[in-house]
Amino acid sequence: MPGGRLTRQDRRDIAAGLAEGLGFAEIARRLDRPTSTISREVARNGGPEGYRADRAHRATEVRAKRSKPPTRPPQRPITSYGRDPDAVREFEQRLTEVLVGTGLPQMTARVLVSLYITDTGSLTAADLVQRLQVSPASVSAAITFLEAQQLIRRERDPRRRRDTYVVDDDIWYRSWLASVQRNAVLVETARQGIGVLGAGTPAGVRLEEMSQLLGHIMEDMLKAGEHWHEVFLARRAERT
Repeated sequence: MPGGRLTRQDRRDIAAGLAEGLGFAEIARRLDRPTSTISREVARNGGPEGYRADRAHRATEVRAKRSKPPTRPPQRPITSYGRDPDAVREFEQRLTEVLVGTGLPQMTARVLVSLYITDTGSLTAADLVQRLQVSPASVSAAITFLEAQQLIRRERDPRRRRDTYVVDDDIWYRSWLASVQRNAVLVETARQGIGVLGAGTPAGVRLEEMSQLLGHIMEDMLKAGEHWHEVFLARRAERT
């Protein structure tokens, strides 16, 4: 095909044309090739008198092999602690899916997981943009949500003159505690509604049952959470 590499048959046709005494332009027309292609081919392979098709083809193959860089087996990226990068990537996706299933928006879950599986537990907004290949606005919205849920906190990095977002070891306790506090507001609001709607009315009874159920669950959760937080702190002290 015009413009493609010369084939062995093309070279034999060139040799035949030279043997007939044809010029480069005529040979090029017969092969539907540029004249410059024919002239270069002949010049680099012995000239009009010494051109041999098979020898020219072998020489071209040798030159092509020399010009190719040596193929190397694909190198697996080196990660900290000798981790398998494919396994890490698969786990990251899986954890993100689980968090989305709990109600977190997709981008918010991706940002949280990125922070949580980073050994430092901290990344800048620019780090997150580069890691997730998303816009700064998407990262900013996710960070705002996570800060409101107390799942991350913001630190100022004086050296880099930018904010760093951090997940602490006890983020889930702090986030859970914030959730309990919001639940306490719901219980108190329900109790206020009983006075408005009437304690003996169907709506008032419904609010009473709601406030009692949520109130008892909240008290039990607070006791359990405080107990396990004390255990957590004790274990941390032992490690240090």
